[in-house]
Amino acid sequence: MAEQQALSPARAWSMRLIYICICMGILMLELLPLQTEPRSFAGPELVLLLTFTFALRRPEYVPAWAVGVAVLLGDLLLHRPPGLLAGLTVLASEALRARSDNLRTLPFSVEWLTAALAVLGVLIGYRIVLALFMIPQAPLLLAVSQMVSTIFAYPVIVLGSVALFGVRRVAPGEIDSHGHRI
Repeated sequence: MAEQQALSPARAWSMRLIYICICMGILMLELLPLQTEPRSFAGPELVLLLTFTFALRRPEYVPAWAVGVAVLLGDLLLHRPPGLLAGLTVLASEALRARSDNLRTLPFSVEWLTAALAVLGVLIGYRIVLALFMIPQAPLLLAVSQMVSTIFAYPVIVLGSVALFGVRRVAPGEIDSHGHRI
């Protein structure tokens, strides 16, 4: 009989801290003035991808408060409407957290499609709310390029999180530190 590995509270808290530190590092890199001319192609939304990767693979690592704090700080630092992307990201990550149990045994392509639909939902919802309140927004082509690059960068983020931090899918029958099945 295979021995079940328990998730310790120290491991969960250290991974939460790692998640927040990575998000802060990404935000600091986004603030660097690396390009002085406007771009015609937008890169992926890395904090969103990291959040969705953790929410689908190890939901206990990204509680709603951590996601809210990380993305709200990004909203404030990057001069986005405060709380809009944070709220949409928290809603999407909680929806993904609820689906993570069902995705454990399915192939990676289903996980990727689920994450892609969440990315589309967040970024399209973001644009719709901005349009409703008549807030100036980026050109549509730039927003579409960001959606596409975000969706195609998901496997890279998953590979990096598995290789660097061991964020793998929860195995069926795995238990937490309290002895409950995850």
